[in-house]
Amino acid sequence: MPPFFVFMDVANSFIPTAGTAGILPIITYFFLIVAMLAFVGNFVFILLSSTKLSLSPIRPLYSQMPNLLAICALTLSFVYYLLQAYYRDVLAELPTVTDPNDRQTLLRESYNALGQYRYMGWFITTPLLLLHLLLITTIRFESIKHPLASLLLSAFFMVIASYIGHEQLSFDNEIQIGPKLTWGLIALIDYVFILFTLNRLRNQLAGGALSKQPLIRLTALSVIGSWGIYLLGYFLTLLPIDLNWIHLMFTVTDLISVIGSGLIAYLYSSHENTER
Repeated sequence: MPPFFVFMDVANSFIPTAGTAGILPIITYFFLIVAMLAFVGNFVFILLSSTKLSLSPIRPLYSQMPNLLAICALTLSFVYYLLQAYYRDVLAELPTVTDPNDRQTLLRESYNALGQYRYMGWFITTPLLLLHLLLITTIRFESIKHPLASLLLSAFFMVIASYIGHEQLSFDNEIQIGPKLTWGLIALIDYVFILFTLNRLRNQLAGGALSKQPLIRLTALSVIGSWGIYLLGYFLTLLPIDLNWIHLMFTVTDLISVIGSGLIAYLYSSHENTER
């Protein structure tokens, strides 16, 4: 019986290397693969730790937190599967483009295409992480129904406005600066409204929990800060920079916001159990 590898079409397979694609594109590809695997691992970790993460007899809603984090991890693992698969095809085509300007054009056009997947993932993870942030505090959802609805709507509109702005491209994939800035400003207004509302709700927390619990404060910085970085990357695309840097920034931010939130929640649950 012939060995298994005989059935592999090695001649037609392509694995990107620095020699064919360049250092920065290959590092970008590396982190896309690592992020995909990390989110899959995070999803498994949440499933195995769901019982511990759900322990909170005084706050039944807290038991839903593992479900929120699991959905975030599963969503982004699929998004990053799509990202790395598409980017791999781009890197396969890159060696055939010899002109430096044409290479940058190819990478820019691929960034515009890949960005669509990112915004689709953020449309799901952004409101879920917002709910997660509120769940780990002692505030009662019954007392903030109207602010909560406003926060969720603002989170949705922030992502949608950014997505529409991201798609403000001409027929030849050149960014239309005016429309992109307009939609970016709308997303920025939503972001500022979220910050203002969360700051107002912080004063309603029993005993000022958000300011006294370092793990809660760290979660808030991770979640809210990640949205600020996404908006920063949105506007950086207007500058003449290698967009691989923005890919790397977004990938690392996704890892910190989702996986970091899960790890902090795990530590927070351990802290709660120790105090009881």
